[in-house]
Amino acid sequence: MTRHRLQAESQTHKFEMTAQRILWFGFAVLAFLLLDAVDLTIWAILVTASGLVLALILSSTGPRWHASVDGRDLFAVIALYAAVVALFRLAFVAITTDNEWGLFLAFAGGLVIGVVGPIIYQVWLRGRDLESLGIGLHRLPETMVVGLIFGFAQFSMTMWGYRLPEAEAWVPLLVMSLVVGFFEAVFFRGFIQNRLEASFGTGAGVAGAAVLYSLYHVGYGMGFEEMWFLLGLGVVYAVVFRLVGNVLVLWPLLTPLGAFFNNLEAGEIELPWASIAGFADVGMIMAAAVWVAHRRIRKRRTPIARTPRHEPVELVDAGTP
Repeated sequence: MTRHRLQAESQTHKFEMTAQRILWFGFAVLAFLLLDAVDLTIWAILVTASGLVLALILSSTGPRWHASVDGRDLFAVIALYAAVVALFRLAFVAITTDNEWGLFLAFAGGLVIGVVGPIIYQVWLRGRDLESLGIGLHRLPETMVVGLIFGFAQFSMTMWGYRLPEAEAWVPLLVMSLVVGFFEAVFFRGFIQNRLEASFGTGAGVAGAAVLYSLYHVGYGMGFEEMWFLLGLGVVYAVVFRLVGNVLVLWPLLTPLGAFFNNLEAGEIELPWASIAGFADVGMIMAAAVWVAHRRIRKRRTPIARTPRHEPVELVDAGTP
């Protein structure tokens, strides 16, 4: 009787998880379709309200806040978030383009801290694996399918038929978008959203990650109207990530494409060819951190071979002939 009941509960749980993913997927698709249909302010209100309500409804499978709050996780989230926003604010508001090298170094510092910091915390300080940051090949087929669907949707609404300017005006922007996109996927989805969900449940994780994603743009010097739209966008990105729990669903297609198009449309950022080398260096530092962490995890999981202890040789006195 108990065995049948456990099997029934397992089947019920699988059905609930499948139903949740279908609802998440439907919400994200509808949100993308509405982008071209309504005013962006109305879109942000509709998407934010409906997304958060959906997250709260589907958060019953998440942990209870009073039973699983991890104080160390919350401190790490606050500390790293404050460091990233402070460095971005220093770069774009305090230093500005009057000092291009200073701006880039502060900006690059924020990007590196946003990826390397969570990796060090999760892998070295907490003994967790890279999957806890959404980094890895887990659920790869599903991730590729969902990522291609939303990436194509983003491309069709933004870059389809778009006439690119001269190469020097868009190639550096594309490289920057790829690096910043990886930072945002790891920092806000793999780290902040996963840590908040672990302590407070799905609803709070999606809402908290979306709010922090929106507010962090104060580091770029953005105003409230822009951040309001980014709140809705943050909800959509959080929901898409929740579908598979892998950052590859957002990067390198979905989030970089959106940022690339917005930067082209705004026309406010002019990057020299030399900036490609700078962002490539930042990207290599991030990749190196992932690789070193992967080796650390493999070493930790590999059992240490014990050197066989030889028994002492017993000397036998044969006596004298």
